[in-house]
Amino acid sequence: MRTADDLITNYQHVIETFTFTMGSKGVFDVTVDGELLFSKHQLGRHAEPGEVLELFTEKHARDVPRYQRD
Repeated sequence: MRTADDLITNYQHVIETFTFTMGSKGVFDVTVDGELLFSKHQLGRHAEPGEVLELFTEKHARDVPRYQRD
């Protein structure tokens, strides 16, 4: 799943928990540290590539460098 990979790869050092909720009728919600970040159900559309990562960066990691692998 691209969205999970984006978040884990770039911000694993600052995310305490994240939850994807997928259900019937195309429900796809992304919650990070208790805050709903993206909801396909509410917006009525899929996330664009990189959209959830950008939302996370703006709300939670504006001044946080992305994770660097050694």
